Amino acid sequence: MADIMKILQQAQQMQGRLQEIQDELQKMTVVGSAGGGMVSVEADGKGQIRKLSIDPSVVDPTDVEMLEDLVLVAMSDAQKKAAEMAQGEMGKLTGGIDLPFKLPF
Repeated sequence: MADIMKILQQAQQMQGRLQEIQDELQKMTVVGSAGGGMVSVEADGKGQIRKLSIDPSVVDPTDVEMLEDLVLVAMSDAQKKAAEMAQGEMGKLTGGIDLPFKLPF
């Protein structure tokens, strides 16, 4: 019975650390960009977009599609960087062990 209690205690500690990591990720910042930095997207470590910057020189009313593509690429870049950062932070918690399930962020 003592082993089960020890396992439960370790699980609670891990859950607490997971919440700390999620809070830390929310405070971290990544920047994705496209078009040589003409479009940039700032996101938190969980991938939530905080800011979008578009250089006025890339705005062409006759080619809105290009601008849309640049925004999508910059957003994808920021979210990819956030996911990599989150994975790195989670690796600290799991000791680099690959978990057989996806974490909730």
